[in-house]
Amino acid sequence: MNSASSNGYRGRVAHVMAGAPRGGAELFFERLTMAQTRDGRPVQALIRYDEGRLARLGDAGVETRGYRFGGLLDLRTTPGLRRSLRAFRPDIVVAWMSRAARLVPSGPWQIAGRLGGYYDLSNYRRCEHLIGNTRGLADWMRAQGWAADRVHHLPNFATDFSAVAPQRPDFLPPGVPFVLALGRLHENKAFDVLIRAMKHVLGAHLVIAGEGPERAALETLAQGEGVADRVHLPGWIAQSGPWLRACDVLVCPSRIEPLGNVVIEALSAGVPVVASNIQGPQEILEGTQDGLLAVVEDERDLAAQIGSVLEDAALADRLSANGRARFEREFAQDVVMARWSAFLDGVRA
Repeated sequence: MNSASSNGYRGRVAHVMAGAPRGGAELFFERLTMAQTRDGRPVQALIRYDEGRLARLGDAGVETRGYRFGGLLDLRTTPGLRRSLRAFRPDIVVAWMSRAARLVPSGPWQIAGRLGGYYDLSNYRRCEHLIGNTRGLADWMRAQGWAADRVHHLPNFATDFSAVAPQRPDFLPPGVPFVLALGRLHENKAFDVLIRAMKHVLGAHLVIAGEGPERAALETLAQGEGVADRVHLPGWIAQSGPWLRACDVLVCPSRIEPLGNVVIEALSAGVPVVASNIQGPQEILEGTQDGLLAVVEDERDLAAQIGSVLEDAALADRLSANGRARFEREFAQDVVMARWSAFLDGVRA
């Protein structure tokens, strides 16, 4: 990989993340900082204190510091960030989401705000650059008045699951169609719509792997819809790859989904995808034969799209092959890393 500016210098980058222990942006933050470190780039990660993340990044050789990232009474985080940044001497600081962008101190470095959603841009007023992980986000930033040469589209890369051995959950009956969904049990993910859709996808079993505040409501809904015996909520799983490779279709039914990392992960695994026709999934799949889109919050259309994959082996094979090829073109690690390297070294130059 080793992209660099014309004089061979590789820009030093500090990433600042004040996010939660789990989440799509947080997981990609870890993958990116680890990959850039392996690639030989000088990298520093300044994070909200979390023992698990500190350990994972430390084991990967990433220079990491933990901070509180509290509210108005937190008088230590910003001075601590300033000390770490002055010692590391980055060329650019990437602030992941709003809280980090507010707390990153100014200094002899450029600041880039990295957004994975349509956040309040007033939080990014001290940034010289904005990074969006979808084209839609980048277009929106320009429409808000940001100069075109200060807005950058840098997509996420996903773990490549193509070589992972498939393994069905041991609680599924043998031979039944396996529908998989991954994500936090939150109303934005619209797993309630998916559970209602299962009334119309006869014989199939649904596994929703994740945890969150909607668990009790989803369990009650499954009972009320008469599908509790075919809907499974096992909680978070440490490794989603084996289930992803084993499922018959991955479904992303979200109401709000600026990107949809699970869609990219499914493409990497060569698994047919059905997603709601909104934001990130729409940008990835609309007008292609790489996956199917369903009307947002329409349980019958969602069921019809799922059913078409389960009932048409030729369609499922076509979606699998096309999706894998799409992943290799746009979302594979080496492709995305080259774009990040060009940005970091270009900004420094």
